Amino acid sequence: MIPSSLLPYVTLIVLVVGLIAMSFRIVPEYERLVVLFLGRFQEVKKPGLRVILPGIQRAFRVDLRVVTLDVPPQDVISRDNVTVRVNAVLYFRVVDPEKAIIQVEHFLNATNQLAQTTLRSVLGQHDLDEMLSEREKLNNDIQEIIDKRSDAWGIKVINVEIKHVDLNESMVRAIARQAEAERERRAKVIHAEGEYQASEKLLAAAEIISRNPQALQLRYLQTLADMANQKSTNTIIPFPIDLLAAFSKLKVDK
Repeated sequence: MIPSSLLPYVTLIVLVVGLIAMSFRIVPEYERLVVLFLGRFQEVKKPGLRVILPGIQRAFRVDLRVVTLDVPPQDVISRDNVTVRVNAVLYFRVVDPEKAIIQVEHFLNATNQLAQTTLRSVLGQHDLDEMLSEREKLNNDIQEIIDKRSDAWGIKVINVEIKHVDLNESMVRAIARQAEAERERRAKVIHAEGEYQASEKLLAAAEIISRNPQALQLRYLQTLADMANQKSTNTIIPFPIDLLAAFSKLKVDK
């Protein structure tokens, strides 16, 4: 049992030891310690064993690693008046610990709110087709805007990725009908182009045959050979048109 006469000294020693223990801070490699001295910014302490004077200095830990921030789903009205729900993921890191502590309160929450408003603002300026087909461009636009606005907070935005663009069932059915109509249109265009190319080839073949009567005779014989190879009880022999022309000429001469 401690004598009553020594109790004040023991209490003082315990307080001093406690204050000394509270003064030491171990700062990991991926963190920085922002120190305020009597409420004013003093310095940013680097990794290692650091001393903070309790009651006089105040320290804030800032993580410099890349933060993955999941942006909650946002209701967005596109430029063509289509309502969609969009969510995204934001990657950023603190590059200036002093600004992250002094210039903004709770920089994580501030960055999250900025990402939500920017996501709605940027996507609302585009059509639904652009949201679905030009995600890379939209990601870059959103990243550039957030990075520019958060620069005053000492934050660097590394990347932004739109994860999902959710549509209601009626819009999904409308898009399916549109895609089906587009496929039918392309099929008709391809069929028409095929007919056009075939007609050009037939026209070229007709011109060649008209300049070479022997080619017409060979074609006539080839047709007879093809008909002979067919298993049919009826045989139709094509009558050459040039013979009709010869008969008509004889008739005129008479």
